[in-house]
Amino acid sequence: MIILAIDIQKGITNDKLYNFNGFVSNTTRILDTARKNGIEIIYFQHDDGPSSGFSMGDSDFEISDLFAPQSNELVFVKEVNSCFGNKKFVEYLESKNDKELMIVGLQTNFCIDATVKSAFDREYHIVIPEGTNSTFDNEYMSAETTYKYYNNMMWPERFAECVRMEEALQMLNNCAR
Repeated sequence: MIILAIDIQKGITNDKLYNFNGFVSNTTRILDTARKNGIEIIYFQHDDGPSSGFSMGDSDFEISDLFAPQSNELVFVKEVNSCFGNKKFVEYLESKNDKELMIVGLQTNFCIDATVKSAFDREYHIVIPEGTNSTFDNEYMSAETTYKYYNNMMWPERFAECVRMEEALQMLNNCAR
């Protein structure tokens, strides 16, 4: 199993996210447990392009200090919603020959959803721990409704295995290397 930590960047990691404190706590538990068990964590940063305020060199582009990668953890930059849009990442992942991914990060209805569906199309088994993705209110749905729509209706039994936190932690403990 490999953990993908997607877009937990300074510009969007704030208390306007749905269940912000739960998101921070749950995501931290997943990352800490993965590290304890020698499970690889790969980080992603979304780049909206020059002059966007959310691009390489901008403060908002940096990974949130709450989830800072360790020196031995890879960080890929992507310019589209799905992590699979980064060809170097795809090549790296294919070289690992590991078809199990646990996905955490931001935002539920954008880059998380796009990555889940891209991974599914490539025949990966995707695990989504409860409370480890989040999003903001939008003009159509509240952040809570959006979160529940994807985690409780869209992904389970279609694209991903959405599991309780304790089950996710047990999975990571069983994968110890």
